[in-house]
Amino acid sequence: MIIKRDGPKPGTVLVTFKLPATVWAETVHLVGDFNDWNRHSHPLVRSNVDDTWEITLELEKGKVYQFRYLINGNQWQNDWNADRYVPNPFGGDNSVLET
Repeated sequence: MIIKRDGPKPGTVLVTFKLPATVWAETVHLVGDFNDWNRHSHPLVRSNVDDTWEITLELEKGKVYQFRYLINGNQWQNDWNADRYVPNPFGGDNSVLET
């Protein structure tokens, strides 16, 4: 699930990325254009409210970002609520976020 809302600064959007509590994982990381596809810099944390995995980023408005979730350091997953999908060079698809 992706939730977008106005950011605290002009020209920004707060984007919350959520995965359901049913995703079994030790670790989940958000990996994409916004962090140069760094596999460790954006870990999702378990919500105290509903046990979902989530992270919120402040991103520039009017941009397009490709991303995926990396589960347990070896399993890639898309967000099925992404704005769209594009093929990646590894034979799969990347999720796309439009701010």
